[in-house]
Order: sequence, then structure tokens, then C-alpha cells
Amino acid sequence: MKKPTLIIVRGVPGSGKSTLAKMLTASSRIFEADQYFYDDTGNYNWDREKIHLAHQWCQSQVESQMRNKVDRIVVSNTSTTEKELQPYLDLGEKYDYQVHSIIVENRHGGENQHGVPDETIQKMKDRFTVKL
Repeated sequence: MKKPTLIIVRGVPGSGKSTLAKMLTASSRIFEADQYFYDDTGNYNWDREKIHLAHQWCQSQVESQMRNKVDRIVVSNTSTTEKELQPYLDLGEKYDYQVHSIIVENRHGGENQHGVPDETIQKMKDRFTVKL
């Protein structure tokens, strides 16, 4: 019997993570920490002080889907380090999901939707880890 799948889409802001995630599964199965910062009217209200809450929310949404045995779940976050990936790897192991990590390169010259400063994006690039 085929295991359910968790796909982690990683990359810096503007790389096309969200676009790729939408190609991989139904939008109701895509989870991003950024979703936490949208209000009921669709306005994006990012708050540095709440980023940990956003990631906790994202992880809890994924775990809820896994408890319900959803066949394919996609997480689309920057996930630049192993530490940022680990909670999802742990969930995959706990619920017996096959986990795939996809790194999206910004070869199309995309711009980030949330106005992340260039210096912040460069810091993300500098700490980005890849396990081959």
C-alpha cells in the first residue's frame, strides 16, 4: 500500500514556492506560515513578534491533516535550515508519511509578494542548507 506524502517546498521569497505548491495539490492541502498573517478581509499583516506563532500554526495544520490521513499535503515555507525542516520531518515519521523536499530556484526573476528586504533574502540564501 502506498504511503501518504508530505511535500516540503523550500526557497527564498520570490522563488515561486506558492506557485509550485498550487501545481502539486489542491489548495486546501497547502500550508504556509504566511497564511497566519492574513486577516478575514485578505490583508497581509506580518508581525516579526508573531513568526513563531505562525510556524506553530502551520505545523498544527499539517498535523491535523496527517491525523485525518490526507493523502498529499504540501508545506511551502522558506525552510532554509535543517532546524526549520525538522518539525515536518518529525511529523512525517510520527504519522508514517513519505517526505519529499523540493528546492525552488528563482530562475524566472520573480519578486517576493510580501516585501521582504533584499538584505534579509541574502541572509536566507547564506544560511540555506541542502542535504543531498
